[in-house]
Amino acid sequence: MTEKTIEIIEEEIIEEFSLFDSWDDKYEYIIDLGKKLPVLPSVHKIDENRVRGCQSTVWLVAERKADRVYYQADSDSVIVKGLISMLIRVLSGQRADDIIEAKLGFIQAIGMTTHLAQTRSNGLVAMVKQMKSYAMAFKLMDKSSG
Repeated sequence: MTEKTIEIIEEEIIEEFSLFDSWDDKYEYIIDLGKKLPVLPSVHKIDENRVRGCQSTVWLVAERKADRVYYQADSDSVIVKGLISMLIRVLSGQRADDIIEAKLGFIQAIGMTTHLAQTRSNGLVAMVKQMKSYAMAFKLMDKSSG
């Protein structure tokens, strides 16, 4: 089984969003995605795992298996859970370098940047930044141990 690249997954998400005519439908879809996000064990719902800059409470954890980074997250907001679930779908299971380099153009392509309230938009940026920070930390750990 070949791994899907970040770009391929982004294209799939753009295609899925193109099926919806209205933003109400797109929001419903985002909420549905959030409902499907696996539950984050409560042991991870601690202050040090909170994403700073989000209006909602968002917890994000990352682990490395072999040369891949895997994310888990949760939020107290259904919309934010949907947003983080899309980010996880795109970035989880990818190599640290690919995560760090990811442009994540799908966010703009599906209209997120223009349809989210400023606070949610800032939160989305904060989540992306945190995910890339984890990837960078794993990459630096590799360099220092190698």
